[in-house]
Amino acid sequence: MNAKADYFARYEAIAAISARMLTAARKSLWDELTELQDEYRVLVDALCAIDADVSLNESERLRKYDLIRQILADDAAIRDLANPSMARLQVFFSAPRPAHVLKGLFRAG
Repeated sequence: MNAKADYFARYEAIAAISARMLTAARKSLWDELTELQDEYRVLVDALCAIDADVSLNESERLRKYDLIRQILADDAAIRDLANPSMARLQVFFSAPRPAHVLKGLFRAG
């Protein structure tokens, strides 16, 4: 396998593991998610070892960025599922709120 094919195979393997991690999180299979995280780390470490050595043209860079976006979207969804209270707070604070509503949140009660 040539260097670029190996490079993209690694990215695609990471994306596949990421998708499996999201499926596990959606099913609340936290032990399976933890096992998949270990595989994910091994793949990422292996990719980091060769990342600087691969030169990409424009279409290859776009392919790489699409894979990265997919991986990051899965990661964000996993985080939301793993910690739903944080997700609710993020939605609350990202929406425009009158100042008096926010002040009420921080009053000692």
